[in-house]
Amino acid sequence: MAITIKAKFKCSSEKVSQVPKDELKDIAFIGRSNVGKSSLVNMLTGQKGLAKVSGTPGKTKLINHFTINDSWYLVDLPGYGYARVSKTARGEFSKLITDYVLKCEKMHFLFVLVDSRLEPQKIDLRFIELLGTNGIPFGIIFTKADKLSQAQLNRNIKAYKQMLSEEWEELPPMFVSSSEKGTGREEILTFIEDALTNY
Repeated sequence: MAITIKAKFKCSSEKVSQVPKDELKDIAFIGRSNVGKSSLVNMLTGQKGLAKVSGTPGKTKLINHFTINDSWYLVDLPGYGYARVSKTARGEFSKLITDYVLKCEKMHFLFVLVDSRLEPQKIDLRFIELLGTNGIPFGIIFTKADKLSQAQLNRNIKAYKQMLSEEWEELPPMFVSSSEKGTGREEILTFIEDALTNY
């Protein structure tokens, strides 16, 4: 059964103090620049032009809120770790990202997007470590799964799990997605509904 989503853009925020002040919970998405975040947001909502997809990494500089079914917010966060942004603008993770992730009480759950084609990247692992240290509830979405064979995909995800297992007693929820093919859409949306109700 296809899950129908009603999504509309709510607002963009330059700082955490500007995010909506209502009762709706935030389900946020973050990842390295060019990991396919905007494409995933569009695939999940079923609206091709909802989040702006750019060939230039690091385009999302603001916290973007989208209202979903009038019941929760999908939040598109700026990408991190793009080398062509100046060092001061980048930090390791920008102040905007860390303020939102660590201090925004609206944030209910965070998905970290990881490019399934790559071996574990240090910056992703450091970000995941930051979440663990601060007790932030999160899951991992492996993107661009259509770009490699099932065997390669399984091998890469297994390597990721092994690396995380060295630090973590319990692994976070993990999902595999392809924005091109719609892979993972129902699993991710079903998980979100469950998280909004039970977390």
